[in-house]
Amino acid sequence: MRALTLLSDIRRLAVPYFKSEERWIALGLLGAVIALELAWVYATVLLNEWNSAFYNAIQEKDYPEFKYQLLVFCGIAAGAIIVAVYQIYLKQWLIIRWRRWLTRRYLSHWLADETFYRLRLQGDTADNPDQRIADDVRMFVTQTISIGVGLFGTVVSLISFSVILWGLSGTYDLKLFGTDILIPGYLFWAALIYAAFGTVFAHVIGRRLVGLNFDQQRYEADFRVDLVRVRENSEQVALLRGAGEEERRLDGRFTRIWSNFFDLMRLQKRLTWFTAGYNQISTIFPYVVVSPAYFSGAILLGPLMQTASAFSSVQTAFSFFITSYSELAEWAAVVNRLTGFERAMGAAKAGVAAPAVTQRQGQPQPLRLSELEVRLPDGRALIAVENFVLAPGEKVLMMGPSGAGKSTLFRAIAGIWPFAAGEVGIGGDAPVMILPQRPYVPVGRLDAALSYPHAPDTHSQAALAAALDEVGLSGLVPRLQESALWPDVLSMGEQQRLSIARALLNRPRVLLLDEATAALDEPTEFALYQLLAQRLPDTAILSIGHRGTLKALHDRHVVLEGDMPPRRLSGGRDMASMGA
Repeated sequence: MRALTLLSDIRRLAVPYFKSEERWIALGLLGAVIALELAWVYATVLLNEWNSAFYNAIQEKDYPEFKYQLLVFCGIAAGAIIVAVYQIYLKQWLIIRWRRWLTRRYLSHWLADETFYRLRLQGDTADNPDQRIADDVRMFVTQTISIGVGLFGTVVSLISFSVILWGLSGTYDLKLFGTDILIPGYLFWAALIYAAFGTVFAHVIGRRLVGLNFDQQRYEADFRVDLVRVRENSEQVALLRGAGEEERRLDGRFTRIWSNFFDLMRLQKRLTWFTAGYNQISTIFPYVVVSPAYFSGAILLGPLMQTASAFSSVQTAFSFFITSYSELAEWAAVVNRLTGFERAMGAAKAGVAAPAVTQRQGQPQPLRLSELEVRLPDGRALIAVENFVLAPGEKVLMMGPSGAGKSTLFRAIAGIWPFAAGEVGIGGDAPVMILPQRPYVPVGRLDAALSYPHAPDTHSQAALAAALDEVGLSGLVPRLQESALWPDVLSMGEQQRLSIARALLNRPRVLLLDEATAALDEPTEFALYQLLAQRLPDTAILSIGHRGTLKALHDRHVVLEGDMPPRRLSGGRDMASMGA
């Protein structure tokens, strides 16, 4: 049952590429690789036939025939070399094209509809998506082609050499309890029985490899992710003197790798004991089976070598699952990880298919919230908004205790928080722009970081330079085309000013500021709010903040009231009427 499920998963993962827009190139490359695999099997069949003539020439001391057979061998070997070279070349070409297509497909599904974010909300049911896209896709494509083509060649080789071996082996007369039993093609049956026993024992010994390989890949990815997190948060770790705790935590992560790898080692050792012994016996076993006919004078040295070679080829083909067991186990683990990733993404997208929050475009007001209820992932109500309107150019400050859910409300307004119901009306067709407290500054060129999420050429270099100058970052203008680790180069205050510059460039109709100036001093904060008012007079601004000085920078403020959830948004209080 598990084997059928695995084959079904492999088919579901592999077939779409060969039906995609690249199908003709993909099928052409696959056909060429298969044709070369057939050519390789044909070359081994020719070598098998050559064995008989070559060793007969040696036994009969026929020197002219010996020299002729050497020339024949050179021709067969030259053809086999050409086949081997071009099969590897075309196989690699197919691998990289397929990997590119599949990587783009997974990236598209992962990034669409904020699936990457929704997976985090679900508690990362698919651990380490980066590792699944980067490593598992590569391993799946490589191993699918390697194992698939290898299995195809094995089947063709098995059929070809089985016919040869059947013809060479004749009929064996077995006497059992005084009764003669004639066994046609007995060498074929001997190879089958020998490989069957080997396959059963290999599976019994190595069946736990799939689960261990699955865990090993997960533990390796967890360890790598934690190392990256320490690097990205190096300043905070250093300030808190957290190096010792990070070392303890990372050592704990690596201990899981260590422990699981030792389990793999022990199981691999037992499997290697068996497979190494099996392969060593396989070297001599054909000669043991065929030698009685040679020593009785029934066949010459040539047929002996040809028969032994055919027997070895059949036995090797039957033993495919034994010799490839470790690779097959790793392949099965990769398939399980990718199918699990697809299921997790599908579950995350399920919330997108029928959103509880209705987004209405094109209304007169820039923003209107009606009967909006924001909930926690466990279903408990967090915030209730009966009716809230943001007028063009209006600036509203939202206040409330920490942890009340103000940032979560912003996520619901933006449409990325799936645990909400109600109506969010947005004026025009332009999306709402949110500036978080910790801006996202991608690594790379500064002009690309400033233009994000749009392409760098969306705005002219002059416009980018002007935006930086207006927010007080004129010193960065000469570095617009410089690539650097900008999250490490820029302070948090500089990153927040860069974020304000993005808003000036994008000119949104609704701008949500989630403590977007919290790292700045009050004079700079005041200057930036004044800048937004001057440069974006028609933009409605809704801010989250805790500083009392923010009240003077807004037209009115609203408060999340209530000691217990759900807290209700109330207010509409004019700052002037409060003496602010």
